[in-house]
Amino acid sequence: MGDLEPVVLGPNQPERFYRGGEKIAAFRAGDQSLDPPGPGEDNDHRPEDWVGSATTVFGLETDGLTRLPDGRLLRDAIDADPEGYLGPEHVQRHGSSPALLVKLLDAGERLPVHCHPDDAFARRHLASPWGKTEAWIVVDAAPGSAVHLGFSEAVPDQTLAGWVAGQDPAMLRALHRVAVRPGDAILVPAGLPHAIGAGVFVIELQEPTDLSVLLEWDAFPLDGRADGHLGLGFDLALGCVDRSAWQPERIAGLHGPLGAAADRPVTAIFPPAADPYFAVERIRTGLGAVRLDPRFAILIVIAGRGLLRSERGDIPLSRGMTVLVPYAAGRTEIAGRCEVIRCLPPNGSAPDSRS
Repeated sequence: MGDLEPVVLGPNQPERFYRGGEKIAAFRAGDQSLDPPGPGEDNDHRPEDWVGSATTVFGLETDGLTRLPDGRLLRDAIDADPEGYLGPEHVQRHGSSPALLVKLLDAGERLPVHCHPDDAFARRHLASPWGKTEAWIVVDAAPGSAVHLGFSEAVPDQTLAGWVAGQDPAMLRALHRVAVRPGDAILVPAGLPHAIGAGVFVIELQEPTDLSVLLEWDAFPLDGRADGHLGLGFDLALGCVDRSAWQPERIAGLHGPLGAAADRPVTAIFPPAADPYFAVERIRTGLGAVRLDPRFAILIVIAGRGLLRSERGDIPLSRGMTVLVPYAAGRTEIAGRCEVIRCLPPNGSAPDSRS
């Protein structure tokens, strides 16, 4: 097992088909270790920052992969020392995959209605052990912002196929509109049709794939008929869509606990249904330093200033910083006055959705 230490990660923003805003740059402006964007630097179609990524953009060889400060791809570094980065229990369960992809996502425009296949569909039709259950932590959202999730009434197969073929606006209207505000946490199970609204900036956790089935594309610069079905054709691809009726109370069950308790320095922020896929802790250090067990983790500092202490030294923390903590870094501690989102792969006690 290698001698590894936490490492600060810079931006990693692959090009995407939809527009971003300025919120990723504004968020990362608090990270004093980064150079500011150059004059005229265009991030308009780079609305996602893939943090600590060993996952590639669908159909591409290296786009999306994180490069470490020493120039190596993170994927290659993990392959060279999987137990050092991920821990022996994780490697026994998931091999050298982190089993996790973390993003910053700034929706400069409403995203199209789309969904992601579940693990069983991905195994059967895409030769992938992973589907794409995901979850969002809202970092910033203007008043009145919303996301769209799940059909309010069951949608017959022929109706959905007709909506997609005709790019019918009825499809968006058929989804629940859910108002969001900073601090909200929402689980999005694989198969659930959804769209993030314009102006919503989230931390997104997901299974480590880039598998999406587009149900809507007319307003976007791509040909969904050619590129929206993962190469499967829509007759097959639409089989991964959850067309069932989601009642309001079922949608409400996707939300994590509302508001972290002021007297608790560490709070789990997603419902138990997320456990087979990933875990997230909201860490607040106002009551004193918080000690963390050895685990592969991605830390995202969303407020304040602090210090990440490890046996190898200290890293000053400030809003906008993203830090990769390898398993071999051992026990660490976060001190100061800051708020940190700790993103974790599924732990060993959670049932494996791929078994």
